[in-house]
Amino acid sequence: MTLDAAAPVEDLARALIDIPSVSGDERVIADAVEAALRGCGHLDVTRVGDALVARTTLGLPERVIIAGHLDTVPIKDNVPSRLSDDGREVIGRGAVDMKSGVAVHLALAVELSTPTRDVTWVFYDNEEVEASRSGLGRIVRERPDLLVGDFAILGEPTSAVIEGGCNGTVRCEVTLHGKAAHSARSWKGVNAVHLAAPLLTALSEYDAASVEVDGLVYREGMNAVGVAGGIAGNVIPDACTVTINYRFAPGIDVSAAKQRVSEFVDAAYADADVSRDVVWTDESAAARPGLDAPLAQSFVTAVEATGADAPRAKLGWTDVARFGELGIPAVNYGPGDPELAHASGDAERCPIDHMHACHAALKAWLTA
Repeated sequence: MTLDAAAPVEDLARALIDIPSVSGDERVIADAVEAALRGCGHLDVTRVGDALVARTTLGLPERVIIAGHLDTVPIKDNVPSRLSDDGREVIGRGAVDMKSGVAVHLALAVELSTPTRDVTWVFYDNEEVEASRSGLGRIVRERPDLLVGDFAILGEPTSAVIEGGCNGTVRCEVTLHGKAAHSARSWKGVNAVHLAAPLLTALSEYDAASVEVDGLVYREGMNAVGVAGGIAGNVIPDACTVTINYRFAPGIDVSAAKQRVSEFVDAAYADADVSRDVVWTDESAAARPGLDAPLAQSFVTAVEATGADAPRAKLGWTDVARFGELGIPAVNYGPGDPELAHASGDAERCPIDHMHACHAALKAWLTA
């Protein structure tokens, strides 16, 4: 597949959508993006697995990192792409998350041979799966020298509005231990599924807080996202596992977030002697807004010049957190309504106006 990076950005987005790239299967799209980038004499291109880094090396005093992921969640009746009936939206898997954003980045990477800031363009794999598989994480581990910069922009869908920082996330499995018995003699056992009731009740009553950080308001949340227990229809289960996901606002670290969950679980069983254990299965740090950096402030000015609203908080987790851990201020900015990400059928759709607005703002800022 050959990509025409000089085509209208909406056509480029459709071409990218038409290359299936479910997480773990990004080789073909990475090959196509690599070919487009290597045709540019102004870019120094490095491939790390199925992740690509293309850098200008003009010796300018500032370097900006602009990144986006190539993978999508599984396809659900939405490839190949198509236009909406009115011609104003691109429809298809990844139209929102985030091939429209990748199209904007690829078009600008090829077009801008003499930006006024050196730019590192990053196109990476395996964002939609567990953090340990992330292509961006691979670059951090294997080639951290490629990710040196003063400011980073992640092209996650934001409806063409800057979203600062991101929530962090931790996930754990709380296993409650009972005693197995035949269900005809249930009083001989201890039903572990029933033991989950206090924890599930506490989670259903959890009062999620809104937390202001550096002028932006984040909403945290603690929820059961899975319950598993039982081995047969005539056996009292001796174990039940409740999976909890805690989304926490910037301002606390992963360790403090884990402590909050542990204390919450302990409080749920304060009046009951229930054997249990907790296993942590995933963790990712939160990121502060990053809007106090001078480069961020100039970028806000460029984006607001397109008529965009003022910056707001990013409520989900994104890879801005990885840049935060590297000490690089970072924001989210890209086309598409994030609430339509991962939708089935024709529900994942991105306004072409969003793509044009993001292209215009980034180009104006990178050439100012």
